[in-house]
Amino acid sequence: QVRLTESGGGSVQAGGSLSLSCAASGTRYSTGCMAWFRQAPGKQREGVAAIYTGGGRPPYIADSVIGRFTIARGTGQNTMILQMHSLNVDDTAEYYCAADFGTFCGETWRASTRYRWWGQGTQVAVSP
Repeated sequence: QVRLTESGGGSVQAGGSLSLSCAASGTRYSTGCMAWFRQAPGKQREGVAAIYTGGGRPPYIADSVIGRFTIARGTGQNTMILQMHSLNVDDTAEYYCAADFGTFCGETWRASTRYRWWGQGTQVAVSP
């Protein structure tokens, strides 16, 4: 059974930093597209960043967080880390890890419907 396990998140004051990690298990694929989405209360889920876990391809970062967030592969197979800096109150949301195994990310990385596997979500709360 495929499982995405998220860790990190929490509460921070504006201007602070947090890190989120996601590790996939139970998949027969050694690589794939893994992404972070977030959803604030009353808002649509939006793609934050995505990365191909096989390496060799640039990651994707949403315009709303570019220059503040970075995404990188983790040390294990099908793992990734989202580093978040200069956080502001607009970054407050539930953050979800998503995976589409056996494929590259590409320009459709923002389409939540392409991701079959999702984590349970982790809360990020930024106070003024």
